[in-house]
Amino acid sequence: MNPYEIYMTQALKKAWQYQLRTYPNPAVGALILCNNEIVALEAHQKAGTSHAEVLAFLSAYETLSGKKIEFDRLDAYKAHEFLYSLPKGFFSECIVYVTLEPCSHEGKTPSCASLLAELKPKKVVVAMFDPIKGHDGGVGILKEKGIEVKIGVCQKEAKDLIEPFLIWQRRAFVLFKIAQTSNGKIGGGYLSSKESLTHVHQLRSVCTKMVIGGNTVRIDRPTLDCRFTQDKAPNIVIYSKKDNFDRSIPLFSVEGREVEVANTLDFSEPSFILVEGGEGMLKALKDRIDWLLQYQTPKLSSHCSNYNVDVALRFLYQEPKGVDLMLWIAI
Repeated sequence: MNPYEIYMTQALKKAWQYQLRTYPNPAVGALILCNNEIVALEAHQKAGTSHAEVLAFLSAYETLSGKKIEFDRLDAYKAHEFLYSLPKGFFSECIVYVTLEPCSHEGKTPSCASLLAELKPKKVVVAMFDPIKGHDGGVGILKEKGIEVKIGVCQKEAKDLIEPFLIWQRRAFVLFKIAQTSNGKIGGGYLSSKESLTHVHQLRSVCTKMVIGGNTVRIDRPTLDCRFTQDKAPNIVIYSKKDNFDRSIPLFSVEGREVEVANTLDFSEPSFILVEGGEGMLKALKDRIDWLLQYQTPKLSSHCSNYNVDVALRFLYQEPKGVDLMLWIAI
């Protein structure tokens, strides 16, 4: 692995920490190097807020100046205004690594490419071009300002990172969440650490809809809220042939939520669908699921429940969540 790949890999790892939490935006990471030292490593955190490059420049400013910024760094317009106000050449010795071409358009946030063109770092290293027409063109803006740009570092890994974003441009991206023991058992109460549960609630808070099986509702009587993050609970679709549910359970009484019972599922509309369920749900939807998100707890169990299904998988990324191991997996 050459130095370019080493630094880009760090930016990719940072972006994976916010995978899907940026919906409907892609996950993007950025790293800034100055005099062979990493002075910033950041990722886009939430749609409508500062992009990865902007957060990285703010962190780099704090590192290089020894001063703390005094505004909300997630406020993109304030962040851009502050960075534009810095003395010319402040970042002239910096090399910027970013996992996706800096955006050329202005939407909920200003253009990152225009900002980089003004800040004029020494070099910009980009993993891949932005595949969305109207958002691309950032590299061209940088080159017009005489900034050296290197393209295609860890391109395959960068494309894996934004696969959900590419899918939900044309249809629903479907994520099936699994929690299991180290020997593949899924029954016997909570199997996830608090950190894993918090992460699930972060995903629930941004998904378009959450799908759950009818038997899970009847047996477990879940709430399916976002109490660990204090966010709005997701709208729910109960996938079931029969509508014979006890409407007095907490699932149906969460304020501001819609609960639908359906015996068919339409995933044609661009969206982010989060599915939670057991073996029956996995078997029913396995040909329509894009990724699995697995939380594996360090425990062996004699419980009889597991996922007794044959599915070929492709591991994408893994990281610890408390005592658990979290794995992103493509089907």
